[in-house]
Amino acid sequence: MQKIAIENGRIIDPANQTDSIGSLYIAEGHIISVNETPGDFTPDIVIDAKNQIVCPGFIDMSTRLRQPGQSHKATIKSETRAAASGGVTTLVLQADTKPAADTPAIVELIKDLADKADYPNIVTIGALTQKLEGQELSPMLALKQAGCIAVGNAGKPVSNLLILRRAMEYAASHDLLLIYRPHEHSLGNKGCAHEGAIATRYGLPGIPYTAETIALAQCLELAEQTGCRVHFGQISCKRSLIKIQQAKKYGLDVSADIAVHQLHLTENDMEPFDSAYHVLPPLRSDQDKQALREALSEGVITVLCSDHQPHDLDAKLGAFPETEPGMASIETLLSLMLKLVNDKTISLSQGIAALTCNPAGILRLPSGSLSVGMIADICVFDAHMSWTIDSTTWKSKGLNTPFWGSTLSGRVTHTLQSGKIIYSLN
Repeated sequence: MQKIAIENGRIIDPANQTDSIGSLYIAEGHIISVNETPGDFTPDIVIDAKNQIVCPGFIDMSTRLRQPGQSHKATIKSETRAAASGGVTTLVLQADTKPAADTPAIVELIKDLADKADYPNIVTIGALTQKLEGQELSPMLALKQAGCIAVGNAGKPVSNLLILRRAMEYAASHDLLLIYRPHEHSLGNKGCAHEGAIATRYGLPGIPYTAETIALAQCLELAEQTGCRVHFGQISCKRSLIKIQQAKKYGLDVSADIAVHQLHLTENDMEPFDSAYHVLPPLRSDQDKQALREALSEGVITVLCSDHQPHDLDAKLGAFPETEPGMASIETLLSLMLKLVNDKTISLSQGIAALTCNPAGILRLPSGSLSVGMIADICVFDAHMSWTIDSTTWKSKGLNTPFWGSTLSGRVTHTLQSGKIIYSLN
């Protein structure tokens, strides 16, 4: 393997509370020294990171890559190229592949596809229930042994609370993390927008706050009863934040993430005939957006994710309620995080931590820092470089982003995975 020196960069490593100008030295896929040149070290490649940030590679806690099962939308090869261009070195794949990730064979297939795409750092969330139908528990121990780092139902309904309780007891007995997106489907009532003035004005079926908060409250009660570790995915409203804060205060082992677009877009930004704004959970109110920002700033929420969901054109054609929810968002993850820094919502170190050491800690992954001896998953980016989202810069097969044509700040120049350069801007 090549020896690489990354020189003159601003090294930001929140796991080690580092923020200083320096150099990294990489050999055999690992970081072998920080700042001090190792003896007898002759680099094969030198990356000059002057005026750039050097940080751990990003860990994205919620992605869909559309393979296996929906390769007409995207493929693991196309979406890992997009991830690499966005500085993401570890992808956490939701369980709603087709077929669902409910057997070791499917998990092994995903691993094989990842290896063929030359992007091995894809970790799978195993299905909580068989076929994600919410009826029968999946073989969680076998899924864990196959490499699943958590179990979840990918936003699909669990038929009743007794099944959810048994699933959480099973997960807890094997020390498996439950990743749970709280949504009470009966209250959601197949809605497509936040229940409020905007949905009423445009005649769109609404999804109330309570669809999220009631499901979240039920899961918190069961977490306390079962001792299950729970991570709540894609929190969207203020009332949920209050419940999570209280649960943490009383010692429950819970965490949560926010899809980064929820910190920038609200129901007021939604163009009712533009299905790029059709996401679940829906874009909420300005008050919710501000509460989410404060929760991230104060550490109530510690993780940002892209909730990347590429779609083909047909999936986003038709009347707004009839289109499929989700946006392609992995390539805007860094820029939207940096916009929070520029807005003085969070510090740069907080933003990087929310994409590196914080998700690594929750998932218990051996990554997320630049310590000597760690695997060299590294992102180098220019925080001030602007770029326009168009066909010349976009890598994902999914074009479903409301930011198409926008100019954003923050561009990755190099991405390293296990000491190998998997993306270079030039």
